[in-house]
Amino acid sequence: MSARHLASPTLGLGALLTTLVALGPLSTDLYLPSLPTLATVFRTDAAQVQLTLSVFLAGFAVAQLAYGPLSDRFGRRPVMLGGLVVYFIASIACLLATGIEQLIAARFVQAVGACAGPVLGRAIVRDVWGAVEAARALAYVGGAMALAPLVGPALGGVLTVSFGWQANFVLLAVFSALQIAAVWFWLGESNRHPDPQATQIGRMFRNFAVFLVDRSYLGYVLALGLSYSALFSFISGSAFVLIGRHGLSPTAFGFCFGLVVAGYITGTQIAGGLVRRLGADRLILGGGILGALAGAAMWALDRWVPPHLAAVLTPMFFVTLSVGLVMPNAAARALAPYAKMAGAASALMGFLQMGIAALAGIFVGHGVGEGATVLPMTVAICTLLVPLCYRLLVPRQTDQK
Repeated sequence: MSARHLASPTLGLGALLTTLVALGPLSTDLYLPSLPTLATVFRTDAAQVQLTLSVFLAGFAVAQLAYGPLSDRFGRRPVMLGGLVVYFIASIACLLATGIEQLIAARFVQAVGACAGPVLGRAIVRDVWGAVEAARALAYVGGAMALAPLVGPALGGVLTVSFGWQANFVLLAVFSALQIAAVWFWLGESNRHPDPQATQIGRMFRNFAVFLVDRSYLGYVLALGLSYSALFSFISGSAFVLIGRHGLSPTAFGFCFGLVVAGYITGTQIAGGLVRRLGADRLILGGGILGALAGAAMWALDRWVPPHLAAVLTPMFFVTLSVGLVMPNAAARALAPYAKMAGAASALMGFLQMGIAALAGIFVGHGVGEGATVLPMTVAICTLLVPLCYRLLVPRQTDQK
């Protein structure tokens, strides 16, 4: 069936894009409470189990480099459908895995499918909402999307305790099947100017080179990527710290994780409400400074205060609030100048974001088994680099109200 073109933003489109963008975080957050269980079931260590997260991010990062140009040439809708089908098949493979190596491989393939949602969802927002309103739209989509990490760990804890770790992947398979149906019947095509040469290797590298020499683009993308890396460091190590060090049950962990994610929701709602008044750049810088202070406080509390749950959760709440301020605004500002290359610009942005976060996650995974200090240290370093990279790379004259 041929798809109609998307003419204007609607509430239904925003809701559908929210579920598609949420596919990535839901794929990581839902099974977080089962990570210690996986180590026991597969008779392996924390570093191996953590690879199911970092390998997911690596696959997520690499695949975006293909999805962007493919969608610039063939359209957002057919490429989105292809990615969702890959995700569904890989989710079935995850739940049937009998060893940690099989699960790691299936998670990589699952990530290849999952990244279609965020990278193409951002491009569709840029197509339909335009450069000016994209920051506001992405902020509200991000806030609604945060329901996934807010509900995911709590739901995943209940599923793990009640039905076993495989139940999480059953739910992900069902969720992706519903998305395939929704995209097939309801999502129109937003790319009105397909580029027949977008997938040519030389053209792809020339496009990427345009972005990489753009200091403003790099500044925004590094701010976004480092901000997300602080969040992913917590995602990567929180189960082992909160369950292993502080003795929480999988269900209690899910609810504590949800409290932290509430900071992200708060940040996105503040960003959506204030971006017209203050401008995206002021919110990025303000959010970056807040995150740096909160990250430094988290590291200091870990070093000089006896271990306490509040010393982890309280500063991390403000870190995630800063992520909610930085990420949607940085994404919108990075994509704003590239209306005809939104897919490629979004793809490279996603690749760098996920690549940086994967490295941070691997670092946390290898260190968290020997002590909890590596988690606040990594969060602090990432958050401190956000305002630094922004100020060093983004020219002052680009700041906008």
